[in-house]
Amino acid sequence: MTGSQSNDPTAVLGDNLARLLGAERAGLQRLGQRRINRLSTSPAVRDARRYDPKWLDAQPAAKGGEAWTCLSEALYFEARGETVKGQFAVAEVILNRVASPLYPDSVCGVVHQGTGKLNRCQFSYTCDGRAEHISDQRTYRRMGKIARMMLDGAPRALTGGATHYHNRSVDPGWARRLPRTASIGQHLFYRQPAAVAAN
Repeated sequence: MTGSQSNDPTAVLGDNLARLLGAERAGLQRLGQRRINRLSTSPAVRDARRYDPKWLDAQPAAKGGEAWTCLSEALYFEARGETVKGQFAVAEVILNRVASPLYPDSVCGVVHQGTGKLNRCQFSYTCDGRAEHISDQRTYRRMGKIARMMLDGAPRALTGGATHYHNRSVDPGWARRLPRTASIGQHLFYRQPAAVAAN
């Protein structure tokens, strides 16, 4: 019977399978081993690795626009003495505020809210009367990497939606009114209470 092999379902399936496997193999080769490893690593492992200073320092230099600059500077002046995990947590608070209707809707707006008004600023470095000077470039580069990752959508899973934090060395009055969500390094984290809908 002429052409019987082309009508044989088993032969057709085998040919299709061979073609698919060949296409998959070629696609994986184009991806490269590093990307395959990154894709096959579980999110939990990727998240934990983010908090390793050696891993973070090995990442490529980061850059960005105005939001990235404001977040990098805020992390440098507010959290450079913290653990890497604590630095990510401070970035979470800033981005949680950006997402909240109670605060400005930009990173720079959040960071500079109240700046220039004595005891009204939200981040102490913006109204402490001292000039902001970045003297530790290595640490600033790390803050820039954290800022880039957070702005690019890294999970905000450390602080339970915190919109406030303070150093353990101070006891602000507002801390007694807000639910505490986390304790990381030298900082305690709190969130704005959920608004109760009026009936």
